[in-house]
Amino acid sequence: MLRALLTLFIWLGVAGLAQAQALQPVLQTHANEIANPSRSSVSTAIDAVGASGSLQAGDFLEAWQDKGIWQRDADSIFFFARETGSDLVLRDIDTQAEETVPKDGFSQLKPNGGVRRLIATALVQFQLSDPDLSRRKSAVESIARRPEADQLAPLRASIETESDPALKARKTQLANFLTASFGADPADRIDAINSLSKVTALEARAVLNQILSVTTQVSAQAPDGNVARILDIGSDVAQPDAYARLVDAGLAAPTTPNSVIRDTLAANVVEGRVGGIPTAQLDTDAARERAYIALAEAGTVPPLVTAAMRKQAVDAHVFYEAYDEPDPAITDAARAALDKIETRVGLAQTADLTLDALSLASIYFLAAIGLAITFGVMGVINMAHGEFIMMGAYTGYVVQQFVPDYTVSLLVALPLAFAVTFAAGVVMERLVIRHLYHRPLETLLATFGISIALQQLAKNIFGTQARPLTSPGWLDGALVFSDVIQISYIRIAIFVLALLFLGLILFVLNRTRLGLEVRAVTQNPGMAASMGINPDRINMLTFGLGSGIAGIAGVAIGLYAKVTSEMGADYIVQSFMTVVVGGVGNVWGTLAGASLIGFLQKGIEWFNPSNTLAAQTYMVLFIILFIQFRPKGIVAQKGRAAAD
Repeated sequence: MLRALLTLFIWLGVAGLAQAQALQPVLQTHANEIANPSRSSVSTAIDAVGASGSLQAGDFLEAWQDKGIWQRDADSIFFFARETGSDLVLRDIDTQAEETVPKDGFSQLKPNGGVRRLIATALVQFQLSDPDLSRRKSAVESIARRPEADQLAPLRASIETESDPALKARKTQLANFLTASFGADPADRIDAINSLSKVTALEARAVLNQILSVTTQVSAQAPDGNVARILDIGSDVAQPDAYARLVDAGLAAPTTPNSVIRDTLAANVVEGRVGGIPTAQLDTDAARERAYIALAEAGTVPPLVTAAMRKQAVDAHVFYEAYDEPDPAITDAARAALDKIETRVGLAQTADLTLDALSLASIYFLAAIGLAITFGVMGVINMAHGEFIMMGAYTGYVVQQFVPDYTVSLLVALPLAFAVTFAAGVVMERLVIRHLYHRPLETLLATFGISIALQQLAKNIFGTQARPLTSPGWLDGALVFSDVIQISYIRIAIFVLALLFLGLILFVLNRTRLGLEVRAVTQNPGMAASMGINPDRINMLTFGLGSGIAGIAGVAIGLYAKVTSEMGADYIVQSFMTVVVGGVGNVWGTLAGASLIGFLQKGIEWFNPSNTLAAQTYMVLFIILFIQFRPKGIVAQKGRAAAD
């Protein structure tokens, strides 16, 4: 009953219950338009069905669109029907009475695509106030996909009675879009257009661009109408294209192709001459053109349009773009609104790019901070640092195989990854690194070999396929500020983790005995040894600490990146660049280096978004130049690092 009331309110505009009308008489009045519809005639029948006030009007249109209406050949009566073998189950359109009859003697209505679109437009008006929320949403989205002027009135009428707040807001937004495009009152259109300047939605920009659509025109006099701009011959439009437009507009004679000129000359050779010119001299386009002109002057062939004539014709006309919208006030308002939106979008894109750069910088900081500590204290070029990141990611994956709760598994994986990679780092330092101090080339080769061995070991254990490291459900999705500015929750979590690590490392280095000893060994290992500090022990613990931090970074990176045996190789180069650019062995330097590289890479990618490899190449070149001018990095180290 509610659906019937809403339907009557839409089509009749009454305030109370109206008596239901029979639909079949209306259908019989327009039987020919319904049975044999065309785009030019079917609108009359659709309007009549909508205006009938029948409770079944919406159901009829829906069934008609879905080819669910059959007509009895004997008396042209229409039925709802469905096929069951060779029979039809008929349902009376007004009484809803059903009967099963043979299919013979009935014809199925099969409207074509154009007619179905017209029916769909009318049907949307019924569905806008349907009691079923899903059908109302479907109707609104149908309007959004294909907005038309006749949808504005029923859309506005359905807003007041809409009970769902989100859908009501969507209806109001769409009504504003339709008003801007199709409103009858220019003042209402301008108000709607001005309101669009406050949003950055892609739909709003599409509406304004549609209002500002132009067509290219040509005129022999000063252009009239709503002119967008005058085209400059040469810069805005090439002269050959301009002349072609004159030909298309019937304002100039078409040019004669060279092939036609050659064929015409060949057909008019008389005693070895054409137009008085020997055929032996017709070896250039200019010579053939002179011969053709001579024939044209004699009246033998049609006149030739020369280059000078084409230029004269183009210069004598004005080429311009005219708005499809005839009202200048509306296009001026649309242009001003679109300019404001583009400014807001530009600012939003800058903010979004900044968020992406901060996110990338936090990833590089996590990947490089362990290497910065190791490299700064011991001067060891650890090419296996990326494999510690890989070990941390695989540790998180293994934990999730035993702890199905992703939140709990993440809390377990972070300290466990630190413990595993810390132990691996200590073992590596005791077995290999300690024997290669102050021998950088041998250290580089040894750690590079270890990295290859660790990659192969990971392949043997976990295979070559990427393994999933699933993030908790509360990290799904993204924080959306607008349709331009958004950042995933995983990136936010990594950024927060980077800040926590920054604070933790600063606390350890500045507020603990281990940190004091590390700084002492970093600045002057000989003096530190004379004060009772064991540099060998500090080197071991520092290398383990740097490796453990890399393991935690692996868990964080694995939440959004692929977990494979080669994942460490994706970050080792950026980690070394971060350390070198920021300043070896300095936490603040690593933060500065990660920020510089993160913002630089995102900035280059913005200029060249289709080629990330080129962006990385340009970034490396920039860093090489940067190091030439500041070889000790952004934040220069003091003590032993500075002396080295």
